[in-house]
Amino acid sequence: MNKRLKGKTILITGASGGLGERIAYFSAAEGAEVILAARSDSRLKTVQKKITSEFGAACRTLVLDVSRTEEIEAAFKTAGPVDILVNNAGFGIFETAIEASLEDMKSMFEVNVFGLIACTKMALPHMIAQNSGHIINIASQAGKISTPKSGLYAATKHAVLGFSNSLRMELADTGVNVTTVNPGPIKTDFFKTADQNGDYEESIGKWMLTPDKVAQKVVSAMMTNKREINLPSWMNGVSKLYQLFPSIVEKVGRGAFYKK
Repeated sequence: MNKRLKGKTILITGASGGLGERIAYFSAAEGAEVILAARSDSRLKTVQKKITSEFGAACRTLVLDVSRTEEIEAAFKTAGPVDILVNNAGFGIFETAIEASLEDMKSMFEVNVFGLIACTKMALPHMIAQNSGHIINIASQAGKISTPKSGLYAATKHAVLGFSNSLRMELADTGVNVTTVNPGPIKTDFFKTADQNGDYEESIGKWMLTPDKVAQKVVSAMMTNKREINLPSWMNGVSKLYQLFPSIVEKVGRGAFYKK
């Protein structure tokens, strides 16, 4: 039992399925009150019912489309103060820069970047006032190493890492922690949108992370000063190597990078 979470209020965006749903389950199991935020009221209610029946935990739902930044302030007023914010909502589309539409580009930035920043701004004043809190931003290994056909998605995750790193320094004299989560591919519905022909998911299936593994790592880090969670370790190793020897990694990894 993570005693740090007992009685804490945790708001999770993108909580109607996938990684967000699993983070909600594990948080509730630790005695936290969970606020589930996503676009689909019916799916949120289904997750809420599972949580309350299995754990008897306090659980609320909040219908929120984070791409509509004008709705976020009202949503957070409804939610009230939160101790932990998990910015999990996000999506990707795997297309080359020339093939990708400007509409898709705009949508990815609205959800993955602008929505994340807006939610963070709404949660921070209470956290700073109480000198305690935690912002957890779900980024990606794509934010550390870009590959073909994921340039726009990677750009949004680079932005999340840049924002998070700056925010961490800005909050250094407060009791508010900032953690970025940088997973590789996870077995969720993400790829139904990102990889519609299924080729990429099929080619890397054996390497994909389970949502439970990532969620457990996230929940275990809550209310700590953990800087980053990087999964899997071998992929993070490649990302580190890329920072030192980008040309070599691009040449050696060319075959793998073009599996999308």
